[in-house]
Amino acid sequence: MAKGRINKTNVDRLACPVGKSMDVLWDDALRGFGVVVLPSGRKTFVVQCKRNGRSQKVKIGVFGPTTAEQARAQALNLLGAIEAGADPVAERRAARAVRTFREVAEDFMAQHVLTKRKPRTAESYRCLLDKYVLPELGAKRIVEIGRADVARLHSNLGATPRQANAAVSVISAIWGWAARREETEFGKNPATRLERFPERRWERYLSSEEMGRLGKALQRAETEGIPWMDEEPQSKHGVKPENRRSIFDPFAVAAIRLLILTGMRPREVLNLEWGHVDFERGALFLPDSKTGRKTVILGGPALRVLSELPRVEKCPFVIAGRSLEKPRADLNRPWVAVRRFAKLEGVRLYDLRHSFASVGAGASLGLPIVGKLLGHSQPATTNRYAHLDADPLRHAANAISTSIAAALAGDAPKPQQFLDQNGAK
Repeated sequence: MAKGRINKTNVDRLACPVGKSMDVLWDDALRGFGVVVLPSGRKTFVVQCKRNGRSQKVKIGVFGPTTAEQARAQALNLLGAIEAGADPVAERRAARAVRTFREVAEDFMAQHVLTKRKPRTAESYRCLLDKYVLPELGAKRIVEIGRADVARLHSNLGATPRQANAAVSVISAIWGWAARREETEFGKNPATRLERFPERRWERYLSSEEMGRLGKALQRAETEGIPWMDEEPQSKHGVKPENRRSIFDPFAVAAIRLLILTGMRPREVLNLEWGHVDFERGALFLPDSKTGRKTVILGGPALRVLSELPRVEKCPFVIAGRSLEKPRADLNRPWVAVRRFAKLEGVRLYDLRHSFASVGAGASLGLPIVGKLLGHSQPATTNRYAHLDADPLRHAANAISTSIAAALAGDAPKPQQFLDQNGAK
């Protein structure tokens, strides 16, 4: 052991004597501040303290990442805290006992999400955690995560606003779950009061003309077949161009028809079982959906689609697939072909649900009725279609503008009198 001024020059020169396990240089100006050097050459700044009669070294930092000046400032603060009665050794042991965000997140998934949430929710959370959250925050102790950490993660994902906002929501959910277990505090949730990115809501509704093209494409798909997408020349032994068509099974075509005729979600249609269909009442009784148990009221065209579908023996699913025991995985292949043939580029299967809702809203059937048909649990979800319910607004706009135009011409009754005469509310 030696004494001297701890600065960059002296620490650079410091070396562990041959045959010793370590050596220490104590600062001659700040009592208790030192630097330990190992035979490997690693040098670590420490503070010497006594607790309960025992002398202990508390690590400050490794020379290199931590400069001598930074170590001195930290040592001064630490020695002051020790003098005031703090126990840095006990505090660090307690800190090491705090779990990392990754450990808490895995318990959150296993004990909460997988047991209380739907599989698609669990899948979404898992993807967000593995792809975005855990690589950035997983190694940190959960109580060490601050608002700046979450804000940085959110900002870095700015190119994908929906994923960025969802990642913040997952962090907030994990923190809240940990707070209920008293591992964290509700008031210190680093994901709260963080301004989210605006998300452009996708709104695509088929027009009447587009619906007509879709109907023709579906009819073509189950009769003559839809031409293949591949237009490259074939070998002389290949299939003749006039025979290069795809005829889709009646179940795929029926599924697409049901999507637009009922406004159901794609997975609800694919998971539909014959036991859920009540032809007498004209309804589907779904035991589970995104919003829980759900009743779907069927119109005549939807009932006809169901009544004309063949039933596959020992297969409980309305939309039969390759497996008798499992629902059909998806409708990607038939939908891409039908969409291409109908010239509906960019239209998603889910947009058929939006189109169903848009027809109802545009016919002024009332948003509460449309919301019930769609199975929305919150009225706010249906409000996205409010701008399509235009008939009352159009009537009012026509009455007001006609009244004003007549007044401008100088030969009309007063605006209010005109409105009263025309029944504007």
